[in-house]
Order: sequence, then structure tokens, then C-alpha cells
Amino acid sequence: MDVNGKRVLVALSGGVDSAVTAALLQDAGAQVTGVFIKGWYPPHMPCTWAAERRDAMRVAARLHISFETLDASAEYKEGVIDYLLAEYKAGRTPNPDVMCNREVKFGAFYRYATGYRADFIATGHYARTVPPSATLLRGLDSAKDQSYFLWAVPAEVLACTLFPLGGMSKGEVRALAKRFKLPVADKPDSQGVCFLGTLSIKDFLRTELGDTPAVLHTIGERVPGGYVIGKNIEQGSIDIGSAPRTPSSLRFTHPHRLAEWSGPVMAQYRYHGPSIPGHIENDTFLPTTALPEAPAPGQSLVFYRGDECLGGAIIE
Repeated sequence: MDVNGKRVLVALSGGVDSAVTAALLQDAGAQVTGVFIKGWYPPHMPCTWAAERRDAMRVAARLHISFETLDASAEYKEGVIDYLLAEYKAGRTPNPDVMCNREVKFGAFYRYATGYRADFIATGHYARTVPPSATLLRGLDSAKDQSYFLWAVPAEVLACTLFPLGGMSKGEVRALAKRFKLPVADKPDSQGVCFLGTLSIKDFLRTELGDTPAVLHTIGERVPGGYVIGKNIEQGSIDIGSAPRTPSSLRFTHPHRLAEWSGPVMAQYRYHGPSIPGHIENDTFLPTTALPEAPAPGQSLVFYRGDECLGGAIIE
């Protein structure tokens, strides 16, 4: 797409992917503004947002682009943190990255960009769209593809979103970062849940909800003595079996369609998990082959046809 002269707001996280995104758009003639999105961070835990914001500012300074900070802590706390804790408390295993995208990066940030009269928003996700439609495609680098995390983004937002890295590999992005002489060119990729930094999700849950097995363990997880095959939420205990229980079908809730679901589809129930053939009937995915493992309730069930992401839902 020709972005020459277009006003584009780029979500600058302080990492290499968003930095290269901004550099590529500027190189293509776009009027780029970098925006650091400040989320919510546990007050009793070490916080790295100030350092990330400083790196984002350094990128903006190197590219000579405007820089803004968007305080999305309220949206993050309600749409991601409160959701995450409620789901774990109910014995499910949520996907906070999906909700962070829907509520913050493509929610609060999109609304901010609309008020800014931007033509597009852009992020460093490894995914592709087909403007001006909302068709969402996998990133070409299968090892980095992030379309799984974008199934809940509204179609009208996807239609106004640019993913410049969708056709690239991570190696190509690193090479571009060096070519553009970006100050974060050698910065390691971030790992884990975005607001936790180096802290594990289980340590965060222990702090917030206590050391309860039904909260800390996932259906299908391997534990001493076998696999988690069930949970007693009231007692906070788990049931252990010698082998995981694999269901013959997957019921789901909160469906969000980006394209037509009728006919054969491929389903993915965890990031970088297997693609399972089947079809959808009455909020149920019916696989045509046996599931190789036990999907966790609360996780995202994302549907594809070829490289196109058709949307997704939450496993019941």
C-alpha cells in the first residue's frame, strides 16, 4: 500500500520490531508519530516500563519523528489484568496477549489514533492484512507468526492497521535495524506476559490469588504423578490421571468472525500448537482427526483456511 504522505501512528514499545516498523514507514514517505503505550503494572513488583519508554524515545529521536505517550493503564487493568485474574480464579487458563491486543493495542491505541486524525495505526506484529479489507493473514515467517493473538481485533480496526513486518523473517528485521542504525538493533526479544517482565505468571498468581493448585495448574499439564485431568474449584484441588483426557469436540464461547466459518477449517488451540482439521457446528469445533493433547479451557481457539485467519473463540 502507498503510505506516502499518510499520517501513521506506530505503537513504539521500545523493542526492535516496532522500531523497524516505524523506520520502514518513514522510509516509505509516511508522516510517522511514535506512541509508547503505558499499561498497568503491579505496584509491589519491579517495573520496567520507564526503561522501555526511554528506548522508544531513543528510537524516535534517531528517526526524527514525533513521540507521544498514551496512558492506557485503566484499559489494561480492566481489560487484561482483571480478566486474567477472574479466569484463573474460575479454574480456566486465559490468554492475556489476546485481550491486550483487543483492549489496549487495537482498542485504546486505535481510539487515540482516531482522535489524532491518523490515516493508519501500525504495530510490529508478524501478521499480514489485505487493505482496505480486514482480511487477516498469517505472517510469512511461521516461527514468528502472531495472527493467533489477533483473532479478537475488530474488523474495522484491522482495516486501518499496517503490519510492515508480516512478510519478513526475524533475521531480516534485525538486519534492517542495523541498516537504519536503530539504537535497539541488538536488544533481545521480550519474553512472557508483557506486564510481568522476568516474573513468571505463576509467581504473579501466587501473589494475587494464593498458592492454590486449581489456580496454578492447567488442564492437560504434566505434573508429578501424571497429568491434570480435572479441577475442583471450591476445594482448590486438581485431579491427576496417568494420561491427559483428549475430548472428541471443543465447545467454545465468545466467537468473533473475521470471515466465513462454513466448510472445512483448521483450528489452533495454543500459540505454535498443532493445526487440526475439522468444521464448526453450533459453537462447537468438530475435529476430523484425534486431538493430540487436552486443550485448556479459557485458551483461544483460532480458525484458519490456508493462511487466512477466520476469527476465533474461547474454549469452554
